Amino acid sequence: MKRQTGICSHLHHAGGPLLAAVGLLLQTQAALRAPAIPLVAHDPYFSIWCAGDRLTDVDTTHWTGKPHRLTGVVTIDGQAYRVLGATPADLPALPQTGLRITPTRTMATFAGAGVELHLTFLTPALPEDIDILSRPVTYLIWECHSTDGRLHEVAFALSASAELAVNLPDQQVLTRLERWGDLAVFRVGSEEQPILAKSGDDIRIDWGYFHLAGSDGARVRWIEGPDERTVSLPEGRTAWVESQRALPAAQVRGELRWPAIRVGEQPVSRWLMLAYDDLYSIQYLGHNLRPYWRRHGWEARDLLEAAARDFAELRRRCEAFDAELTADLERAGGVEYAEIATLAYRQCFAAGKFVADANGQPLSFCKENHSNGCIATSDVFYPMAPQFLLFGPSLTKSFLVPFMNYAASERWRFPFAPHDLGTYPHANGQRYGGGEHSEENQMPVEESGNLLILMTALAEMEGNADFASLYWPQLTRWAEYLREKGFDPENQLCTDDFAGHLAHNVNLSAKAICGLAGYARLCELRGETARAREYRELARRFVGQWLEAADDGDHYRLAFDKPGTWSQKYNIVWDRILGFDLWPDAVLHKEMDFYKRVQQPYGLPLDNRSLYTKLDWILWTATLTGDRADFDALVHPVWKFLNETPDRVPMTDWYWTHNARRRGFTARPVVGGVFLRMLYDKAVWKKYASRDRTRSGGFAPAPKPPRIVPVVPAADRQPVLWRYTTTQPPADWTRPDFDDSGWAEGQSGFGTRGTPGAVVGTVWNTPEIWLRRVIEIPAGIEGPLQFWIHHDEDAEVYLDGRRVLRTTSYTTGYTLRAPSPRARDLLRPGRHVLAVHCRQTGGGQYIDVGLVEVQPAD
Repeated sequence: MKRQTGICSHLHHAGGPLLAAVGLLLQTQAALRAPAIPLVAHDPYFSIWCAGDRLTDVDTTHWTGKPHRLTGVVTIDGQAYRVLGATPADLPALPQTGLRITPTRTMATFAGAGVELHLTFLTPALPEDIDILSRPVTYLIWECHSTDGRLHEVAFALSASAELAVNLPDQQVLTRLERWGDLAVFRVGSEEQPILAKSGDDIRIDWGYFHLAGSDGARVRWIEGPDERTVSLPEGRTAWVESQRALPAAQVRGELRWPAIRVGEQPVSRWLMLAYDDLYSIQYLGHNLRPYWRRHGWEARDLLEAAARDFAELRRRCEAFDAELTADLERAGGVEYAEIATLAYRQCFAAGKFVADANGQPLSFCKENHSNGCIATSDVFYPMAPQFLLFGPSLTKSFLVPFMNYAASERWRFPFAPHDLGTYPHANGQRYGGGEHSEENQMPVEESGNLLILMTALAEMEGNADFASLYWPQLTRWAEYLREKGFDPENQLCTDDFAGHLAHNVNLSAKAICGLAGYARLCELRGETARAREYRELARRFVGQWLEAADDGDHYRLAFDKPGTWSQKYNIVWDRILGFDLWPDAVLHKEMDFYKRVQQPYGLPLDNRSLYTKLDWILWTATLTGDRADFDALVHPVWKFLNETPDRVPMTDWYWTHNARRRGFTARPVVGGVFLRMLYDKAVWKKYASRDRTRSGGFAPAPKPPRIVPVVPAADRQPVLWRYTTTQPPADWTRPDFDDSGWAEGQSGFGTRGTPGAVVGTVWNTPEIWLRRVIEIPAGIEGPLQFWIHHDEDAEVYLDGRRVLRTTSYTTGYTLRAPSPRARDLLRPGRHVLAVHCRQTGGGQYIDVGLVEVQPAD
């Protein structure tokens, strides 16, 4: 059966035959089976997925796989059915008859008991308007009609677990019910509210507040405890009700429900909103930044009331955008390509966060989901960039500005570009490799080439080099570095660092050459004619040498000095997109012919060293010749992989090409790279880029980091003695009067040598350690006190018997952590007992804690 395509939800407003036609289309099409279905996808924390074929097959999860349960129930003539989630298992599932995913919507159809139901998750990810794009609001729309000619009583309900507002399900939460005009609202958040206190990869948010809101007579309540006690917002004039005790998140859920509605052949609909107000989103060079939607002082109520007012218009805009973008994707690369790009679209935006700088301008910070948790990583936003580039200068500048401001600061002293800005959500300085301290395990050619290429692509879009000129000393320095080191790279890492170091990397050399050609183009746009000619001729000379040194008969090598090897030359794509015209067509066709001979059932391997591949790079390599048949030949196995992989997770970009198994990585922003093919069509690129409504400009300079003044020193300043044990102590071990005289005594810090950033005074190599010491907080402290901690991995900090900090995952150096709001009053002048527990789970291990005063920058 031929696959049906197209966006059909615009018919949902129609009645009778048209609505039935929508259901038929969803039932009969044989579209791509998504490895995981996007439901709520906004940022690395507010990200909910269904890892099944049907929405009722499994409970919904965060992209990390941890429970983030949403449960949808429809009651038809008194009989309740599940339409979202696998629990409660004793409730039958209404049969799902169709599923359709578009760039901004996920639409499922259910039928049974004489009723057809359409369930639509609508996320207004409209790229031309960052104000709308940055709103953390997803609409859930219920639409149903009778299919048997009879009237039916139909009621809807959606419940959301408080797990959405915590990192771990045992964390305590507080709930609140509110009525804002016509909106009934459930709000939940952690009791501790440790704002931006954690950083790392496999973590979820535990500050700010999740909201569930509905109108049209929606009733709201929360359900708590093992006995499922319910608390409702009374009808009438009551404006709010809040919990009087904190409970573990796994024991609390909020619910919106509508009383039964009489439903006939004409469709009836209701809708609700799922939203998350994180208060502060990113810490950039020591300063906490608000989400972009909050830049004018908005609170959660402002957000939800605006989202409710805008619902009808945003729905219309999303339907039009989905239809247009899908049609353009199909024209560019066919139905399978369009389906891959559709899956990538929301995932790419949802792996980063838009915040406001001091001037209210949009900055975005992407996260290395499921690789190492780094933030604003150059070799992650490089493959991500095509999706941002396609939709305009404001999106593109949003991720370049914070990175370039850091690179231009006095902290970055190397002659090449940085790798990252820290560990998400802390963009306080590079953590990868040698960080700011050494060139060890850096990616100098990779990152310098990335930034020169992206700056050139932005200039191509805008028709000038004005933005690049803001950072001209840095770009010139990096071009000079590539001139000396780029053509024949030394033994170093590239973006595919999982493959290890490689000298004389042919594909990395191609990136350097494109970077040099890009610098020549920027010089030309700036009127620097002589320098433009110099670097353009240099790039051409390097290509001639590249062709000779890399030639291996019927293809080109992985490394200049390794005959019999090969690799994808994905970096050459910019030669045609940016009009450098450096590589002859015959070279690209020779490579493509070789690729088609060696590719596996599920895609073209990255190179000859292994059968694994990178999805984003295949979609780049597929464009090299510009031939549609070549493109289809490389894209189809990728579509087949996504359709058949047994690993039900948000789209991975690193997988095995022979058996469709995931090798690693989940839900990363790099999948935005599949939009690269769209950049070849200058008319399409111009059409979308010219719609930029945000028109960002006047960005604030990089904030100056605050001064860190030690109050209770850690080992990086002054090693001190602690009492410690590696044997489980009694339950009262954190109390000030606990007798720790039988514990061992050792000098900080505690861990194993070789752990990144560790200052080991006492070797600790067991699974757990417990520490205690008496500290003195002096009088006269003016700035706020924060913990100065280096932990690998999970740690809990107690002051005088009360837990004041809980953090998971690991750091690679000492970093600031604010105490929970309720703990700040404990940090008074005088003597205190500081107690720490750290748990090791794998790899290096280390723990050390001090206290510092945070003072404003000079």
